[in-house]
Amino acid sequence: MAGMRQETAIDGFRLAYERTGSGPAVLLLHGWPGDRPDLVRALVIAPPLPGIGDRILAPLAQREFWYQAFHNTELATQLVDGRPDAIRAYLRHFWSHWSGPGYEPAPDHLDHLVSVYGPPGAFGASIAWYRAGAGSVAASLAERAPDPAARIAVPATVLWPEHDPLFPRAWSDRIGEFFAAAELAWLDGAGHFAPLEAASEFAGAILAAVRTSPG
Repeated sequence: MAGMRQETAIDGFRLAYERTGSGPAVLLLHGWPGDRPDLVRALVIAPPLPGIGDRILAPLAQREFWYQAFHNTELATQLVDGRPDAIRAYLRHFWSHWSGPGYEPAPDHLDHLVSVYGPPGAFGASIAWYRAGAGSVAASLAERAPDPAARIAVPATVLWPEHDPLFPRAWSDRIGEFFAAAELAWLDGAGHFAPLEAASEFAGAILAAVRTSPG
């Protein structure tokens, strides 16, 4: 079926989502995996992932994660919220710096992002995630490796980019402490926005997971 934007109310909050296509359900999510592994047959995931730990506090890492502390200040909204030009510059920095060599967001895509984040209050709402104590820094420091029997057991394909300045490939060394059946694959040439930068590889991994997962 054609893509349809829908909304539903959950615990007093409105959740917007889009449905498209047909066949086995594939749910695309952005965020830290905490989800319900008993409700899915397979996972295709990219960083951030459990296993980073306190390495995220290293000076080199904190040079990249400064924005999470910035988002916890009122100054962030005072400087950026409701100011389309500031929002464009702010988003362009991350989309350019975090991506792989030669990748830039298309002008119409950046225009769309500015149209969404530009209205007063929209940027402030988007960074409330960090103000609520979430974000990669908080999640990494709070993580604890589970007992072997409690590791996520569903098949997981981990696609790790080559040029993500936030999550270097060396941080993939603890995946086995959290996932019982994870297969690690490199996304050469891609950066943090791997689903866009390496769309065909991501789509191929999702199709393979749908075809081979039991159920």
